[in-house]
Amino acid sequence: MIGLRRLPRVSETASGTRAGDEGVARRLKALACTAPLHDLDARKGLLDWADASRYQMAEIGLQAIDQVTLAMDFDHGADADQVVRRLQPFIAAQAPGSPTAEHEHVGHWVIENLINVGSLDRGFAVEYGAVDAGGRYVRRRFDFKLLVEVAAPDGQVYLRASDEAINVLVGALDTDVESAQVAAEVKLENLISRGRLGDARLAAEQARYRTVQYAEALRAKLESTRRDVRSVDWLESVPALLDDALTHIEGRYRAETAILSNIADARDDATEPDRRRQAAELVGVVEDCIGRHTQLQARLQEAGAAFRAEQDRQQFAGRPQRAAIDVFGQLLRPSLGLPVGMAGFPAVAFFSAGAGIRVPSVPGLGGLVETLLTPPPERDPLGQEMPEPDLSPSEPERFGDQRWGAADAVLPSDAGGVRLSSLLARARESDVELPALVALRALNAVGTAIGTARNQGDERVLVAVDDGTVLRDDEFAGSDLLVALAGVETA
Repeated sequence: MIGLRRLPRVSETASGTRAGDEGVARRLKALACTAPLHDLDARKGLLDWADASRYQMAEIGLQAIDQVTLAMDFDHGADADQVVRRLQPFIAAQAPGSPTAEHEHVGHWVIENLINVGSLDRGFAVEYGAVDAGGRYVRRRFDFKLLVEVAAPDGQVYLRASDEAINVLVGALDTDVESAQVAAEVKLENLISRGRLGDARLAAEQARYRTVQYAEALRAKLESTRRDVRSVDWLESVPALLDDALTHIEGRYRAETAILSNIADARDDATEPDRRRQAAELVGVVEDCIGRHTQLQARLQEAGAAFRAEQDRQQFAGRPQRAAIDVFGQLLRPSLGLPVGMAGFPAVAFFSAGAGIRVPSVPGLGGLVETLLTPPPERDPLGQEMPEPDLSPSEPERFGDQRWGAADAVLPSDAGGVRLSSLLARARESDVELPALVALRALNAVGTAIGTARNQGDERVLVAVDDGTVLRDDEFAGSDLLVALAGVETA
């Protein structure tokens, strides 16, 4: 008997492929977030100021992200110098014989690479592929950051850890904050009840990272509101976020208070010194979690008032007042009444400030404000689609290096002028394509800027002068230029 099987429907196959590709994309993006850490160890051999083979740069990078995350709050982040000082004992343990200055240099190098200093947007990007609903393989781009430099209200620049960086610490990506926090609390309570205090501390630290991530999401909403109220959905999205956050704080506070009492009992009943130390460290971690919940609750209570204040400020703010200078009445007329030697000072001061060569501290203020107030674009969960590369062969150059050298031999080598017609006839004797290059270089020499050649330090420059003589040539027409090689006098 011939066996029969039901073929899957197209919709079922497409949906299954789509779900599988989303899972693959999440794993690829999770792997991409760890790539900058591995790249630290891959590039440490290029350092010429230290023997970097003794340092485990990826471990130092994880410690740096950890220190920045723990130092973050709503108004400030982590000071880079303080993070380096906290990293120095860990770095010194890897290379105890190295000087302290080298340990500090390693810490700064790791932080700069996690910020990705030197790139255009100070971010990382990775390309990966995914199959769309139509079965086509599409290349996508995933952009992310690990450490970000932000300006605080007091004007200082601080470091903040991104969501991707916190996900690197807890070993997940794009995880729902609330569900992950509940799971971490249940796991923590279960470990404490079984007396596994070492594992319980790791679970408590992961729960603390989730709390920081939740507070960071709320901080971003409030910061966007201060820039532009219209960029944040205060009708549905933010009220739902505030309600969820309040529910989150209430549930976590009760759970952590109960866990804290159990830890205190375990600490008091323990007889082994190592067990008492683990219990004491776990008490400190949970107390820090409770303190962060209290801070988050205070910010939640101020969110509504902040929205109303920003709405009034942005709605009823008048147009900016700018003081204008009367050039005729305040500058020209008083300057005309001064002696010539003194009249130059106010005029030079005014035009140096108004149209000087110095770059202003805030260039393009109108465009800068508009850019800052623009809401961030929505990101595709699978990443941005990459365009197909253009692999068509490029057209070869018409004039290669050999013809340029031949043209240099044809053109005059001294101050004596030579007619273009003679240069073209000389060029045809060696190559049929060479006259076109000689004609182009002679034409370009007509507009030679002597001042530019002087500034560049050129000793000689090719010049061409049109004295009205008509060019007699079978291939080209125009003026029979007089071409010569002139010397450039330095200032």
